[in-house]
Amino acid sequence: MIEQPSGSVRAPFLERCRAIVGPDNVLAGPDAAPFLTDWRGRFTGRARAVVLPADTAQVAAVVRACAEHRVPVVPQGGRTGLVLGSVPDASGSAIVLSLRRMNRIRAIDAANRTITVDAGCILQDVQQAAADAGLLFPLSLASEGSCTVGGNLATNAGGTGVLRYGNARELCLGLEAVTAGGDTWDGLRGLRKDNTGYDLRDLYVGAEGTLGLITGAVLKLFPQPKAALTAFVALGSPADALALLALADAACGPALTGFELMSDTCMQLVTTHFPELPRPFRERHPHYALLEVSSHESEAHGVALLERAIGAALEDGIARDAVVASSIAQSRTLWALRERISPAQARAGKNIKHDISLPISRIADFIAATDARLDAAWPGVQVVCFGHLGDGNLHYNIAPPPGVDHEAFLAQQEAVNRIVHDGVAAFGGSISAEHGIGALKREELARYKSPVELGLMRALKAALDPLGIMNPGKIL
Repeated sequence: MIEQPSGSVRAPFLERCRAIVGPDNVLAGPDAAPFLTDWRGRFTGRARAVVLPADTAQVAAVVRACAEHRVPVVPQGGRTGLVLGSVPDASGSAIVLSLRRMNRIRAIDAANRTITVDAGCILQDVQQAAADAGLLFPLSLASEGSCTVGGNLATNAGGTGVLRYGNARELCLGLEAVTAGGDTWDGLRGLRKDNTGYDLRDLYVGAEGTLGLITGAVLKLFPQPKAALTAFVALGSPADALALLALADAACGPALTGFELMSDTCMQLVTTHFPELPRPFRERHPHYALLEVSSHESEAHGVALLERAIGAALEDGIARDAVVASSIAQSRTLWALRERISPAQARAGKNIKHDISLPISRIADFIAATDARLDAAWPGVQVVCFGHLGDGNLHYNIAPPPGVDHEAFLAQQEAVNRIVHDGVAAFGGSISAEHGIGALKREELARYKSPVELGLMRALKAALDPLGIMNPGKIL
């Protein structure tokens, strides 16, 4: 439950917050409850209150009050994070500062191909605003109907278009942020070149609200493609997927905008729990790839690029079979097979999730070695491996062997993590590709980051947040 204001310190502080944002926008009791539980429903924290500012000036005033009263601040966007980064801890000492009221599209500069938005804008609304202007904002996530731009930037979100367009960091030209002392930095510059000292933008992007609070952003826009074509390819192994990726990249160049890998285990989960989705092939295959090609010339041009790549893969024995979508509806069905993997896992039961990245060249070796180590430790263990192969990001999730109780297997999470994360480190990868660290992976970060890296991170935290009030307990 949320902690009710009481005492000589709490009451004046909350009264000040009410004076800043209005009494209806300082929530307690049942009204605050939805803001205190994480997206997966695994953890519920406590807070003094949930505060909902309407603009940057109100954010700055609330943060100044927090600094004066030494009240921790937990920034929150769409609350779709997966590492407990946007919910308060169990102490009840912090406020949750939700930006959901800050949802304005501030400006679109079509000539400069930029859009300036509040941090609380829903990602899907930004995509639509860009489309209405005849342009494309390419960041695309499964949670795009709920997640916010501020959260996307705070976690440097990835998604399905990173191969062509990059992470959230690469899509951001400028920021507006409130510092831990309550000052406002206006860095909303739509410049692609600005070599005038330290890049403050990059300090805040990916920092998960631990250095300050993002309140606005200038984002890159792109021309809308004339056509987007999708293909589903059957493969024998992850090594074949890497060979197909190299072939498709050479054949399609920047037109290759998506390349997703999934195992047959993933496909079985999806077709079991979403039987309305048709299988692309009659026979089962060990692995599959989903390719998307976007053409700025014509649909015929996109089809030619895709057919050239797939034709060569079939001829060389890299691909076993392939289906090219012949309609928008069929394309959506193929993408649904990929997008339903996580919901299918949830329906099947609890599992131990890993969001990892690796050098693309090492992915096949990592999968082979780590699959074998896990099976030796837990014979019959189910590895649900899928992800954005084009940028080296795997979702490598572990479900118990058939007949093993899910809760009992979850008790082995630390041992499972050690095998997976030790493998990631051995192959030169990262234990978090796009989900962030939050509170969930904090101890794992301490294990795998070098002392020099951790020392530099702590120095930045101490310099920018000397009171330690910004999202405490997250990352460090």
